[in-house]
Amino acid sequence: MALLDVDDLAVAFARRGQRTVHAVDGVSFSVDAGEVTGLVGESGCGKSVTSLAIMGLLPAGKGVEVRGKAAFDGTDLLRLGQRAMRDVRGRDVAMIFQDPLSSLNPVVPIGVQVTEVLVRHRGMRGEAARAEAAHLLDRVGIPDPTRRLKEYPHQLSGGMRQRALIAMAVACRPRLLIADEPTTALDVTIQAQILELLKDLVHESGTALIMITHDLGVVAGMCDTINVLYAGRVVETARRRPLFATPRHPYTVGLLGSIPRLDSGHGRRLQPIPGSVRDLLPWPDGCAFAPRCARRVDACLGGPPHLRREPTGHAFRCVDPVPVTPVQAAAGSAVHDSGEAGGE
Repeated sequence: MALLDVDDLAVAFARRGQRTVHAVDGVSFSVDAGEVTGLVGESGCGKSVTSLAIMGLLPAGKGVEVRGKAAFDGTDLLRLGQRAMRDVRGRDVAMIFQDPLSSLNPVVPIGVQVTEVLVRHRGMRGEAARAEAAHLLDRVGIPDPTRRLKEYPHQLSGGMRQRALIAMAVACRPRLLIADEPTTALDVTIQAQILELLKDLVHESGTALIMITHDLGVVAGMCDTINVLYAGRVVETARRRPLFATPRHPYTVGLLGSIPRLDSGHGRRLQPIPGSVRDLLPWPDGCAFAPRCARRVDACLGGPPHLRREPTGHAFRCVDPVPVTPVQAAAGSAVHDSGEAGGE
């Protein structure tokens, strides 16, 4: 059984006088210990809301409806009360938030914020907690950690703030870590260092990692399994290499085609996905991606497409998927036969 098994997760936001927004609409995926699973898609596709639902951080009531199941080591996190969830959150399941400047308390020193986790979940006090906090900052690559413990978030650079968030997240050696866009707004050298740090954490402690990102470069270097989301649903899921070698859903192909490549010819234009994420159909009326899809056919309308799963485990939600060329098929078969489709 997977360490985390998310089954048919749905999150809806209702406001008086306005239509209900289905931010997450039947998302299912799993992640094993020591595995990195990616949630990929444009802004607004439901990635962050999925993570907040798993962490129990969505506001209770107030027009928020959460359905489905998120079983962590056999315990459904969605059914835990607030007191029980506070015991799990930070100790067994932790999250690195997207914006460190707004996630850290601006009027509390970094040291107090890091030691709070140690006091709450590891029972450490006084000098022992401060020494462990300094060790954590040093482990994530923050220079002169003892001095940094006394500083406030605004006194740290963006990369240091992100590292401080990572230190807080790994303080209790969680079994599951959710990283929500951990490299956003950071320069490429800091991005590489933070991704390497997360890789080391997974390899050293067997932590399961959910990587939420829109950056396919991060996905290519980090993830074992990739789930592509659009309008709150998973539209394609596969192991890393088969997904990049033989993408089947037009949206996945569009994401891959809209990023620059070093091996593309000089002067070759990028191929953006037409329209915007707001141009969609409600899933009950058909494929949500249909208004933006160049492969749209009549069968795309009239009802939601089902997730079609191939024998290799590659699955996609499309009635007219992108065909696989003989060269791609041979490459995909080689990947599968070598065992990379099942684990790398």
